Amino acid sequence: MIITRRWLEEFINISNISTDEICKTLNSIGLEVDSVEKKSIASKVVVAKVLSKEKHPDADKLNVCQVDLGDEVTQIVCGASNVEAGQTVAVATIGAILGNDFKIKAAKLRGVESNGMICSSTELGLPKLNDGIMVLDNSIGELILGKELKDYPSLNDDIIEIGLTPNRGDCLSILGVARELAAFYDLPLIELDKNINSHELSIGQIFEINSSNIDTFLAYKAIDFSGFKLDLLTNLRVALIGKFKENHNIKNSLIYTTHCVGVILNAYPREDFVLKNELSVLDLRKNEKGFDCSYSSTNCLSQICVDQKDFSENSNDFLLEASYINPEVISKRVFNAKIKTGDIFYKASRGSNPDLSYGVNYFSSFASKMGATIYSGTKEFLEDIEKITLSISVKNINSIIGQDIEKIEIERILTSLEFEIKESVDDILLIKVPHYRHDIKNIADIAEEVIRMVGIDNIISKPLAIDEVNRVNKTSLDLQKKNKLRYKAIENGFFETLTYVFSSKENLEKYGFKTVKDDLDLINPIVKELNTYRTTLLLNLIEACSNNFKTGARSASFFEIGTIFDENRVESKKIAFVHSGASSLEDVSNSGKPKNIDFFSFAKKVLNTIGEFELEPMTNIDNKFIHPYQSANILIDGKISGF
Repeated sequence: MIITRRWLEEFINISNISTDEICKTLNSIGLEVDSVEKKSIASKVVVAKVLSKEKHPDADKLNVCQVDLGDEVTQIVCGASNVEAGQTVAVATIGAILGNDFKIKAAKLRGVESNGMICSSTELGLPKLNDGIMVLDNSIGELILGKELKDYPSLNDDIIEIGLTPNRGDCLSILGVARELAAFYDLPLIELDKNINSHELSIGQIFEINSSNIDTFLAYKAIDFSGFKLDLLTNLRVALIGKFKENHNIKNSLIYTTHCVGVILNAYPREDFVLKNELSVLDLRKNEKGFDCSYSSTNCLSQICVDQKDFSENSNDFLLEASYINPEVISKRVFNAKIKTGDIFYKASRGSNPDLSYGVNYFSSFASKMGATIYSGTKEFLEDIEKITLSISVKNINSIIGQDIEKIEIERILTSLEFEIKESVDDILLIKVPHYRHDIKNIADIAEEVIRMVGIDNIISKPLAIDEVNRVNKTSLDLQKKNKLRYKAIENGFFETLTYVFSSKENLEKYGFKTVKDDLDLINPIVKELNTYRTTLLLNLIEACSNNFKTGARSASFFEIGTIFDENRVESKKIAFVHSGASSLEDVSNSGKPKNIDFFSFAKKVLNTIGEFELEPMTNIDNKFIHPYQSANILIDGKISGF
């Protein structure tokens, strides 16, 4: 978003505030300044008048001009195709130093003396307007021959570029930024000039506008642009924001006004409309994709708030359109339709200014100053939008901010930001949010508004206090116990496995393990090899060992802590260990031939993991998995806890 100091001054009086201070303020209230550029015209560039123009005797593309510099008349050879006698121009006199250290000197061009240079806008460091010279007018101030251009404030401006976050669509205009500064400095906004050139006819005498089932709010004004011409300052400002269209006064005026006040504007030449009873008819309805469109008969003139079609400026009578649509509605609609959008959608999707009357009146006043005539009356398609109402507690706001701010100060800040305080009872404020603040939804947003205006640097820094309640319970204790076992197992050379809680029913039965009852078993197993709930961890661990040996491993040492099920599908947590193959890695101490693990070495590794236990011979072996002679029950505190 590009603004300038002089442009801002048309909406708010900041003459006593420096540009540096303004930039600091913008940063502190959340409108981050990306860059600041101070434009200044070089010395010895003066206002001058072209008295005469004659063709150069020896060059077809050069003209010899007699130019009045105020204190003298001098001769300048100029190659611009648009130079004409009677124009007021900018002349770099002898000794002036322009960009890239280009110094103006007296010279002879094809044998003709030239004492200076008639300048284009780019040669003065201003935005490009055309391929020729820049013609001056009174929009920059009273034109006094011989007066240096560096003494005209409007041409020597401070350009500020702001990086806006997507939620601050209300600041995509000069008015929006001025409104923020007005709130911070407690200054009033300058009132809109309502003087217009009125036409003897009304809009209803030349246009008929019909609406059917649209979501967009619209306002229309009829304008006669005969005699309309934009001044230099307006064109320079439109060029500054990178949207200038040469020889397109009406398009540039729409761009300028939209950038000024944030209301989306469009225009339709009367020649594009179908006539009915000598009235130009505009129909507002949805197209096949659900977008609100402007139609003349079957011809679609525009998708409102999405894109704007090009139009001819040969006609005098135009229909001015101001539009607004809820940004969430248009954003979702465009996203779903996956259509190409124009620049106008950028503003609409972030929340344009919904005050269409202000936008229409601003353009009418502006266009009148440029020579247009405004037909009386306005055709509107508006609905009363209920403002968002928030009930907030001052105590809760201060809790979010982390500092006590007086209730009266909070009310002052919100009022300055055009929030409406409907009620103020004890600790509670009932607040109505301005229509243009689409980003305000809850108390956190209100707290942010207060912080912005107080200044984040003025909030006292405090250390974070982290209060944690006692969360020790059975679940946390079980987790600690599980993790302790895991770390111990890893210390003793076991690798952890994580396997499915399912198993093969055929394998469980094959090795004599119990299985879940059929009526409680899986109905729809993920694969046929995992067709039941596991009742032991061992089969999965043995399968993991087998897979490792198939890939060339000489040793496999695994453990798993997981869930198993009994016949009634009741869950329980178990831990299981398996070690197969070599008892250690190959190294010098075992001559590269480590022994295989034996029963007692394995038992010692398990003991070092789970703690002290006793072994007793197994007598009633109920499965085919256990060796009849190298097996034992594990007793902990005299109770059988495993095998």
